[in-house]
Amino acid sequence: MNLLEAVRLVAARELKVKLRDKTFLFSTLFFLLFAAGSTILPALIAGGSSTVAVAQSSPYEGRLRDAGLKVRIAEDPERLVRDGDADAAVVDKGAQPEVLAMKSAPNDVVRALSSAPEVRLLNPDAVNEVAAFLVPAMFALVFFFTSLTFGIQIAQSVIEEKQTRMVEILVAAVPVRALLIGKVAAGGILALAQVALIALVSVAGAQFTDDAGSLLPLLAPAMSWFVPFFVLGFVVLAALWAAVGALVNRLEDLGNAGMPVQLAVMLPFFLVIFLNDNPVAMRVLSYVPLSAPTAMPVRLFNGDAAGWEPFVALALLALAATGALLAGARIYEGSLLRTNGRTSWAAAWRDRELRSV
Repeated sequence: MNLLEAVRLVAARELKVKLRDKTFLFSTLFFLLFAAGSTILPALIAGGSSTVAVAQSSPYEGRLRDAGLKVRIAEDPERLVRDGDADAAVVDKGAQPEVLAMKSAPNDVVRALSSAPEVRLLNPDAVNEVAAFLVPAMFALVFFFTSLTFGIQIAQSVIEEKQTRMVEILVAAVPVRALLIGKVAAGGILALAQVALIALVSVAGAQFTDDAGSLLPLLAPAMSWFVPFFVLGFVVLAALWAAVGALVNRLEDLGNAGMPVQLAVMLPFFLVIFLNDNPVAMRVLSYVPLSAPTAMPVRLFNGDAAGWEPFVALALLALAATGALLAGARIYEGSLLRTNGRTSWAAAWRDRELRSV
């Protein structure tokens, strides 16, 4: 059996196990519900358009309908408001309209009747301030939680195989390196599928908002670049998590052994969140392997990156992913069959070197 066939066999096994895992299925469902709720609920809570009562031949009927409000013609518009059949009524009061409501002013009716001054935008392509804050947070959160969640699951899977001695059977059937690559490949497929589902649900839910038409075209280039950056960044972290899992024999030791990898994930996450308005810092972060998956798409969204920059950053990330796989495989091979307590990184590296001589 060659390496590719072994990797495919291991990845298929990991996928079958994960797709039957209720914890994974419930977590995916939770994230989908959260994505749908965060986009759809605000629009639902805001409610629909107000129903406005006006008299026959009211001069304000056209303006109210053009604003998307529901208009009802009545002989006594005020009566409809008092009876709860209309949210507001618009009546003539001299040269100005008067809005009648029960407890609070209906803002959508007031806006429809107000005369807005002409506005000339000096920077029409500027990104909305709210979007400029939420988009970096979105990319950072998706990469942070997905890579951390699936990375820890990969490490736990390795530890469980060591505890049950299953790893000895697997090593006898396939090369050790194939185990590592297969686990990383399966985790990457599941993580990317989960992110894609969340993105689809979020985009569908965004159609309920008023800003969807202007925001989605700006997000499209950044989201398309986010996919390859996410995949390569995930490979870096997944290879390291698999190596961490091979270093220990108990799930209780995973927290201490995996602390360096957790810090490697958390530090870029907070840097992108807090420094996203600093062009110099973001330019540097977009070339650092563990922060590039979030920093570069953010710069593309803001229009701060030149056309050649994502290609260079992606090439550097690909080199880092290759290096992480090679280093992770060496640590993995040097510690996977050790069952006499926790193995240090240096000992695993030396053990692999001695066994290769």
